[in-house]
Amino acid sequence: MPREEFNTPVKITWCLGCGNFGIWVALKNAFVEMGLRPDQIFSVYGIGCHGHMINYLKTYGFEGVHGRALPLATGAKIANKSLKTMAIVGDGDQLGEGGNHLIHAARRNPDITCVLHNNQLYSLTVGQPSPTSDKGVKTRLTPEGVFDQPFNPLALAIASGASFVARGFAGDVPQLTKILVEAINHQGFALVDVLQPCVALNHLNTYSWFRERIYKLENHDAKNKVLAFEKSLEWGDRIPVGIFYREERLTLEEQLLPDKDAILAEQPLGLSIEKLLAEFR
Repeated sequence: MPREEFNTPVKITWCLGCGNFGIWVALKNAFVEMGLRPDQIFSVYGIGCHGHMINYLKTYGFEGVHGRALPLATGAKIANKSLKTMAIVGDGDQLGEGGNHLIHAARRNPDITCVLHNNQLYSLTVGQPSPTSDKGVKTRLTPEGVFDQPFNPLALAIASGASFVARGFAGDVPQLTKILVEAINHQGFALVDVLQPCVALNHLNTYSWFRERIYKLENHDAKNKVLAFEKSLEWGDRIPVGIFYREERLTLEEQLLPDKDAILAEQPLGLSIEKLLAEFR
């Protein structure tokens, strides 16, 4: 299937040069490489600049409440496990409003790929600091600089039990595509943290800033959880990208739905709405 099959006719309104473009292209590349059709994918979006992708990426889609994409995606996967289910979220969206959902999705292990657009700001609302903003960063809301330590989504995911944890860079579409293919093929909860420059509002964490610091994980034992956690803590002069950790274990759906061939959404309801309503009369 050509990549254009995943396009829509909607005009894209992201800022020119936005890192969201790299993620959008990498997702389409991954779908094509995997031989997927738009009707085989269900994407749940959070709220933020990334959430506009629901208008630009042709799959089944739903834009949920701020920070709540993961429970919605979990429900969708349980209902129809035949679909490749994506949660496409932002750093403020998923780590601020939705931080608790990341923890519980990681430990429950639904077969979902969570793509985290991490631009280190709430950019849709003009640049407030997000949980991943570097300490000391000055914004309109923090003229004296951010006081809090930045949130580490990789370390949290590994500690919470995620069975696949990776990081990519929106400025390296070929590598990001490879990571996304691995993540989507993984049976279980996969978090892909994508370093995504915001060219309009984040003038510190730019494409050149990342390129000077990023290095690819090579000869890394992704089955070693302690090593993966140590690597997840690296940030500053050197920033690793690649697959940090992976393990194989039962998914949430395999445990909830022991009949591996049954699709919950295709089963008869087996209840009478009239009888149910009668209880409230």
